[in-house]
Amino acid sequence: MFSEGYLLQQLLNGLTLGSMYALVAIGFSLIFGILSLINFAHGDVLMLGAFAAYFVVHWFGVSFWALIILILFFGAVLGLLIERVAFRPIRKAPPITGFITSLAVATFIENAGILIVTAQPRNFPVPDFLNRLFTMGTVSCRGIDMVIIFLSLLLMGILTLFVKKTKIGMAMRATSENLDAARLMGIKVNRVIALAFAIGSALAAIAGMMWGSKYGQIDPLMGFVPGLKAFVAAVIGGIESMPGAMLGGYFLGFSEVLFVGLLPPQMGSYRDAFVFSLLILILLLKPSGILGRREEAIK
Repeated sequence: MFSEGYLLQQLLNGLTLGSMYALVAIGFSLIFGILSLINFAHGDVLMLGAFAAYFVVHWFGVSFWALIILILFFGAVLGLLIERVAFRPIRKAPPITGFITSLAVATFIENAGILIVTAQPRNFPVPDFLNRLFTMGTVSCRGIDMVIIFLSLLLMGILTLFVKKTKIGMAMRATSENLDAARLMGIKVNRVIALAFAIGSALAAIAGMMWGSKYGQIDPLMGFVPGLKAFVAAVIGGIESMPGAMLGGYFLGFSEVLFVGLLPPQMGSYRDAFVFSLLILILLLKPSGILGRREEAIK
C-alpha cells in the first residue's frame, strides 16, 4: 500500500508536468480551432524557447523574472514568423499540404539546431533559489515546481479572460466558428490567425524554458516528445476546445505520473505506450475528446 504522503507527492508531480503539457496543448487548440491545422512544428518552438533562454542567460545574465518576459516575446515573434513564411502562402491549399508543411518546418528546425549547436545536451542554468527544496508535511517540491504551477495557471487565466472579454478575443472566437463568415463581417482574418500563432508559440516557448529549468538539460531534439504528448493531451481534452486542451494537459500529466509512480518500477519504461493507449481509449469512448464539440471551437 502507498502512504498518503507518497500519493500527494505524485499528485504534485502530475500537476507540475500537466501544467507544461497544458501550455503547449493550448497552441495546438488555438491553431486547429481556426485553421483545422495540426502544427507538428509546435513542439520545436518549445525547444527554441529553451535554447533562447539558455543563450540569453549566458550572454546577458538577465534575471529569471525578466527572462520570462523576454521568452514570451521571443515565442510570439517566432510564431508570427512561422505563420507568415510557412503557413500563410499555403492557406488555400488542401489540408494535407499544411500537415506536410508542419512536418517540414519541424524537420528543418531540428536539423538546423543540430547543425548550429550540435546534438550534445547542455546543462540549463537554474537560479539557486529555484533549486531550493521546500517541505510541507510529507510533500516536498523545488522552487521551480511552484513557479511552473503558478505561472502556468496565471498565463492560462489571462488567456481565458483575453479570449472571452476582449474584442480581438471575440474576433478569434468568431473566426474559429466560421472563417469565411468572419471575413465577410469585416474581421481581419489574417491578423487573427497570426495572433493565434503568436499566442500559441509564446506559451510553447515559455514551456520550453520551464522544461529546461525542471529537468536541467536541453538539446535540439528535446521538443519532439513533449510536443507529441501535448498534441495527445489536446486530442484527449478536445482539440477544438481551449479549455479542453488545458484539461487534457492536466489529465495526461496526472495519468502519466501516477502510471509510473503507482505501478511496479519495471513498468516505468512503458510510460509512452501508456500515453498512446490512453489516447486510443479516450477516442473510442468519446471521439471528439472530453470537452470537444465542433461548434464550440475555442470558447
